[in-house]
Amino acid sequence: MGNKMFCYQCEQTAGCMACAGNAGICGKKSDTALLQDKLTGALIGLARASEGNEELITPNTDQLIMEGLFTCVTNVNFNNESITALLKKVEAEKQRLAPQCAYCGASCGRNDNYDMNDLWNADEDIRSLKSLILFGIRGVAAYAYHASRLGYTDIGVNKFFYKALFAIGMADWGMDELLPIVMETGEASLKCMALLDKANRHFHETA
Repeated sequence: MGNKMFCYQCEQTAGCMACAGNAGICGKKSDTALLQDKLTGALIGLARASEGNEELITPNTDQLIMEGLFTCVTNVNFNNESITALLKKVEAEKQRLAPQCAYCGASCGRNDNYDMNDLWNADEDIRSLKSLILFGIRGVAAYAYHASRLGYTDIGVNKFFYKALFAIGMADWGMDELLPIVMETGEASLKCMALLDKANRHFHETA
């Protein structure tokens, strides 16, 4: 795909297939799309780094995951500077969770960031399932982000973000492993919608 974008996240996609030129139908430019892919790959790297380091995860880690996913919703943020700044924060948090990886002479790949081209070029069934998970958790993150701004969070939803991102990065996972994650994505969405509703009702009652 070179330096061109590949995005089929929303209902506006060119030819009902994908936006793959210099810009999307929504107005997003290819350089922004590539930055969003890079940020998503870094979030998967952060989820990988969190495995076995759960005791080091803080509310700030959760917030970075949530904000990063929300930032990659199709038409939320086309500001390359803010995406780049968030990407640096994610990379710094990953190094905090797994500092030894920054100095390893022979990378094992365990905490590496994910190359999104591996998803876009995957087998059609696997690409579809992983895309359902990815686009789903981005939507869930939008609900979770707004709820968190009102002081409401859900530990289970936050933990699921890591689980889902980790699953997307697993090259050897097939339909048997991915289908349950797809179902959990739907459950997380319903749970987070209820959380946001509760947060909004409390806000209006106390305003």
